[in-house]
Amino acid sequence: MAIPRRVLMLAAATALVATLSPLSTVQAQGQPIRLVVGAPPGGTTDTVARSIGAKMAKELGRSVIIENRPGAGGNIAADYVAKAAADGNTLLVSFTSFSINATLYKNLPFDPRKDFTPISMLATVPSVLVVRKDFPATDMAGLIQQAKAHPGKFTMALGGIGSSLHMAGERMKLMAGLDIINVPYKGTTPAITDLLGGQVDMMFASTLNALPHIKAGNLKALGVTSGKPLAVLPNVPPIGSAINGFESNAWFAMFGPAKLPPETLEKLNAAARKAVADPDFQRLLEQESAQAVSSTPEALKEFVSKDIDRYAEVVKASGATPD
Repeated sequence: MAIPRRVLMLAAATALVATLSPLSTVQAQGQPIRLVVGAPPGGTTDTVARSIGAKMAKELGRSVIIENRPGAGGNIAADYVAKAAADGNTLLVSFTSFSINATLYKNLPFDPRKDFTPISMLATVPSVLVVRKDFPATDMAGLIQQAKAHPGKFTMALGGIGSSLHMAGERMKLMAGLDIINVPYKGTTPAITDLLGGQVDMMFASTLNALPHIKAGNLKALGVTSGKPLAVLPNVPPIGSAINGFESNAWFAMFGPAKLPPETLEKLNAAARKAVADPDFQRLLEQESAQAVSSTPEALKEFVSKDIDRYAEVVKASGATPD
């Protein structure tokens, strides 16, 4: 019996679709890529995602939309992407909390090591340790001396429990053996306000938030978390010069759901790396003393795995909880 012509045509069309990569299929359908962000609009993570998304859209010839799903330190967005189809259509732009949350939260609905495909690093962001203007030390050596001479006397403001800035403080205390009391705040702004008023003694802050107060002489900068001085604070040494091995930079990176097809991953990585190399993106980051950094998927996978282990030690030592 002869096979009807429409059946033959359907079979041929199905075979053709099967030979296309998932990314090519989506391109043919004209569907946009969604970059899911675990932070509200307007913040650094959102800014990074929007800039990267616009540049990737040009490279891939597809529209890219930003979908903000804030909450739970980025876990809501991460869980959404972890459960999405592995077709290159739904991606995550995440940040340092991706590593911190692996230990901070006891019952995550996803496995940060197994449930994602690392695509590329996007940026690293150092911070600065600032103290009230009348603090009895002018450098890191002096702070360490004061803290050891008066355990439990000094206080450190925290703009957010479990944040990279919180963990920078915990890492400093752990590595230097310091007893400094944490004072949690609901955001960076009230924390800096109390630091300026002398109600607390110190805090780790982004250069974007701290620089105006440092330049005005209302806060003293004792050290930066990067491995070398920052261009905007050339006379402030790295904390690592006083605490050997200390470095604590925030980072931003792109991930997809687990098991992205190799061809899809290759195209997304190439587009992301080209976006990171764009001079406009690099200038945008320089405004916040951040550095544009791309990577291979393999390098990002290795970095995240080690970062989870590094933060696990600090989170456990601190006793921090998301509550």
